[in-house]
Amino acid sequence: MGAFLDKPKTEKHNSHGEGNGLRYGLSSMQGWRMEMEDAHTAILGLSAPGMSDWSYFAVFDGHAGFKVASYCSEHLLEHIICASLEAGKRQGSLTGSGSSSNNPASLTVEMVKTGIRTGFLRIDERMRSFSEAKNGLDRSGCTAVGILLSPEHIFFINCGDSRAVLYRNSQVCFSTPDHKPCNPRERERIQNAGGSVIIKRVNGSLAVSRALGDYDYKCVNGKGPTEQLVSPEPEVFVMVRAPEQDQFVILACDGVWDVMSNEELCEFVRSRLEVSDDLERVCNEVVDTCLHKGSQDNMSVVLVCLPNAPKVSEEAVERDTELNNYLETRVEEMLKGDERFPDLVSVMRSLATDSRMPALPPGGGLASKRSVIEAVYNRLNPCKEEDGITEEDEEIW
Repeated sequence: MGAFLDKPKTEKHNSHGEGNGLRYGLSSMQGWRMEMEDAHTAILGLSAPGMSDWSYFAVFDGHAGFKVASYCSEHLLEHIICASLEAGKRQGSLTGSGSSSNNPASLTVEMVKTGIRTGFLRIDERMRSFSEAKNGLDRSGCTAVGILLSPEHIFFINCGDSRAVLYRNSQVCFSTPDHKPCNPRERERIQNAGGSVIIKRVNGSLAVSRALGDYDYKCVNGKGPTEQLVSPEPEVFVMVRAPEQDQFVILACDGVWDVMSNEELCEFVRSRLEVSDDLERVCNEVVDTCLHKGSQDNMSVVLVCLPNAPKVSEEAVERDTELNNYLETRVEEMLKGDERFPDLVSVMRSLATDSRMPALPPGGGLASKRSVIEAVYNRLNPCKEEDGITEEDEEIW
């Protein structure tokens, strides 16, 4: 399968936490890829003086290696905080207000936005100086998507084609735009730097137009760091928090968004939150569902639940239990009523056309219940051979 494994690695890394009026869960899975190149950060209460009521979450989708993504997950925040406090100190000096670089309470929205942008440029320049990057031994890069939450604002940060989505008032309220080479603004910068967009890629190779690392695309003489073929400059969007309306934020890499739209993923997450308050479990269901929908990439998702997040509903739990029971019964009927034991793909196809099927989870569909179906299938399978996921499965979803 070239750059892919013969069978996906479905082991997951999980984490969860609670604080500052937030709850979060995360899940990451290698999937079909030869290596796991994603990284993430989740911090409730920043360690900088006066910022204990701020929180930060981010997903880093690596490519051509994991080193840039790993380094950014550990160090990007410190660059952002330092640059933000410096911006506050400079503004205080200009206005004569005496604002201190150690007083986050004095930071304005524009200071933080400046700090985020400066932090990205600084960490990118810092990593360029590493010996492996200078010698061409490490050509990795990564996209970055994150949120910085203050008591009053949510700062959405994006560089590349990972994505953040805010679910407010039971609908998708905001999503970060992807940075793709085909976007007119991105294409113009690429062409001005002497490059081209071929098969929707920078010089026919890289599928994103903004990223950290990727220094092979950042060596055009006479051009600044934000004017290169690939730019490390993030876009920053600010939303005023609405505690009675804000429900959750999802951060995910393109391995998730490749197979689910903003609306599909948010509706799926909402439906799962009505069934379980275990955020790791909800995130695991997201990556499993995306795998069964055909994603062949690494997958990472961070779910940040805000004060008005959906709560577990007895009715929803009952409906989900009834659906699981129906699927188990139908699979048993199919397997016991067929002299020739059908393969799993045939079982899934039959279920996909079942007109009596109770309502499936919105956005997830039958793919989100594959684990239930597989459990019954494997229990009754006389051969006890675990069916692998194939490209043929994608036709079912």
